[in-house]
Amino acid sequence: MATDFKFIPLIDVSPLLEKWDHPNIAQDEGVAQVVKQLDQACRNAGFFYVKGHGIPVSLMKEIKNIAREYFHQPYEEKIKIKLSAETGYRGYQRIGENITKGKPDIHEAIDCYREVKHGMYGGLGDVMQGSNICRPSNPLNFKQLMEEYIDRCTDLSRKIMRGIALALGGSADEMEGEIGGDPFWVLRIIGYPAASISNGHDKAHDDVGCGAHTDYGLLTLVNQDDDIVALQVRNKSGEWISAPPIPGTFVCNIGDMLKILSNGIYESTLHRVINNSPKYRVCVAYFYEPNFDAAVEPLDVCLHKTGGTTKFEGAVYGKHLVSKVTTNFIM
Repeated sequence: MATDFKFIPLIDVSPLLEKWDHPNIAQDEGVAQVVKQLDQACRNAGFFYVKGHGIPVSLMKEIKNIAREYFHQPYEEKIKIKLSAETGYRGYQRIGENITKGKPDIHEAIDCYREVKHGMYGGLGDVMQGSNICRPSNPLNFKQLMEEYIDRCTDLSRKIMRGIALALGGSADEMEGEIGGDPFWVLRIIGYPAASISNGHDKAHDDVGCGAHTDYGLLTLVNQDDDIVALQVRNKSGEWISAPPIPGTFVCNIGDMLKILSNGIYESTLHRVINNSPKYRVCVAYFYEPNFDAAVEPLDVCLHKTGGTTKFEGAVYGKHLVSKVTTNFIM
């Protein structure tokens, strides 16, 4: 459970990435230090910054730049890839169309999901059936860059999850196989308008760019603008702790499925976005998820650690995702 943390820790995961597939990974001193830090961060805050991740900073910046270029197009261009039920909930949504706990969020976004083909998951996958449509004519290299970025984030997330599995006392591949051996993923490319100004006075309205929520899956990688403080994380006392950008890092957080798998040893932490800056803010959030059809239950090792009683109802990940996706939008 989250504590009264006052800051979000920074973890250098390079030792873990170097030895991620080594047969004696758990005995490596450098990996053990990373695992200890991951455990502390997941227990105390559910959030942590990651450096030494191996994804080029140039790619992280280019993704944000091309997203900004897309959002600065005329609305008539952006709406050519409008999100709808017919697109498998993929595509563009304008400001106010995303809903968090019944309230419109002050952001625009492009939503992408791993491709779901007809019959891929039986009836479970019907709602999410489709391919991503982030193919506007301008910017021209949008799709190519996104695919490279997604591949790198998927690889990084898998390796971090191996460290988290060790932190929980399991084997490095504890959350692969039927749980996450064929992981689903979600990518949200988000644009937050500059702060609104009241009556000509230089004071922002505290418009909520994204309302307080937890994430659905296992692990989130947030690539945020370097010069705007907007992401906030709630601690146990209800205080909102800022997650200021640290250039070249990802902000990582754990999601609802990891809360279930760990039987509450790690909890998904509430967070929100308020952009009080006079600048437009871009954020690219990658969500690493279980297998779409995974039946998520507490791991045996975590049940043993928590007294043998299941604390949370299990979930089929794809069903959980569909229940969220179909109720989060004004169509």
